Amino acid sequence: MLNIKKTAALLLTSAVAVSSLFACNEKKPHDMANAKELKVTFLDVGKADAIVLQSESSTVVIDCGEKGDGKKISSILEESGTTVIDYLIITHFDKDHVGGAPKVLKTFDVKNVLTPDYTGNVSEYDKFAETLDGRGITPMKLKEDISFTLDDVDYTVYAPKKDFYGDGDSAENNFSLVTKAVHHNNILLFTGDAMEERLDEIMDIGKCTLLKVPYHGRKLDNLGDFLKATEPKCAVVCTDSNEFSGKMQDLLKKQKINTYATCFNGKINAVSDGSQIKIDTEKGSSL
Repeated sequence: MLNIKKTAALLLTSAVAVSSLFACNEKKPHDMANAKELKVTFLDVGKADAIVLQSESSTVVIDCGEKGDGKKISSILEESGTTVIDYLIITHFDKDHVGGAPKVLKTFDVKNVLTPDYTGNVSEYDKFAETLDGRGITPMKLKEDISFTLDDVDYTVYAPKKDFYGDGDSAENNFSLVTKAVHHNNILLFTGDAMEERLDEIMDIGKCTLLKVPYHGRKLDNLGDFLKATEPKCAVVCTDSNEFSGKMQDLLKKQKINTYATCFNGKINAVSDGSQIKIDTEKGSSL
């Protein structure tokens, strides 16, 4: 059952198990006795984002990679018997985030589509808009934050605070929707391609357990400040080796954040039981 409400996001501290377990003592947002798993899959799709979140009876997809990556998302969902996507969240309209969305929209019953409120300027966006129209789906173009609950996971999607960020690539990146998923004592934060201006907007978003590092691990001048503000226990970077800045790798190591990257680890699964998060990868270990 969906419970949609425009409220302030839950700000909770949390704990994580990556190779070891961290203690957690914070108040639980749901009854831990009935906690179910939340599984998050970060697909290995090069310099692109494609993320699938699956709880007991619900599915959320955040970004769909490039054009051919929709097949990979579809394969994962079909393997788990999924036929319905409760929310498809397209953080912004760069081709490496929206490209695979038409395949996903054509394959599954997508109940809700969330996007930022601007018009993309690439052919992949045009195909996305055409597919939405063909499926009779009207996207929710967010101008305000929105919250909803699926199973025992509380979601908040944060809208950009401006309707214009200038021209060039950074303009679209700063439109990125940011999603917080609170699963009992664990908080997972997905930041799209947020750059410096957008990170300043969400600098007070609160602490998190797992952070999807913004902008594929490229250098961002205020990422250090953002990491100090959010205090993630672990981080995931969706990237290729050419995009993942050495300076950002050093920064994550310096702050002792267990970091995994699709370019090094392949597909990454993060499983939350409500009090711990366990990371499984196709290959390798954290940085």
